[in-house]
Amino acid sequence: MATTHIKIGGLGGQGVILSGMIVGKAAALYDKKDATMTQAFGPEARGSACSAQIIVSDDRILYPYVDRPNILVTMSQDAYNKFSPELAEDGMLLIEEDLVKVGDELPKGVKVYGIPATRIAEELGRKMVLNIVMTGFFAAVSRLVSVEAMRKSVADSVPSGTESMNLKAFERGFEHGARLV
Repeated sequence: MATTHIKIGGLGGQGVILSGMIVGKAAALYDKKDATMTQAFGPEARGSACSAQIIVSDDRILYPYVDRPNILVTMSQDAYNKFSPELAEDGMLLIEEDLVKVGDELPKGVKVYGIPATRIAEELGRKMVLNIVMTGFFAAVSRLVSVEAMRKSVADSVPSGTESMNLKAFERGFEHGARLV
């Protein structure tokens, strides 16, 4: 694997930062890899563009910032518009397919995978778990972190009492992604 740069983008309130924390925690605590996370969000918390940048590596990470993500996850059109020009050639783009329309301007060799994460979250009765659906989808498509580590990280990271709902959301996202790869 060496080193993988990941950027997760969306709107404040979509759980972007929590998704990044889950991936980083799964990699570092459970899969024993080196991982860093930085985050950025606008001055208005909800509704403004935000992102989590995660680096996962088998080696020590010396610089924690992501300039050219190998994997870009976008949960809003604004995030796609803002971050897709940064995506590395031969990278991977994961989109919330009901909220993001992909243009022709992607770098050479980018693979695009989509999931109706909001619809799945609504079917589960909690639109708020959109980010966990996307996290499961990320786990299945990227195969960067073990699914066991991701499940543990989800259970450890969500509010107490919501673990069952969030794990269901994770599984639905994972199942959707597993069918695509």
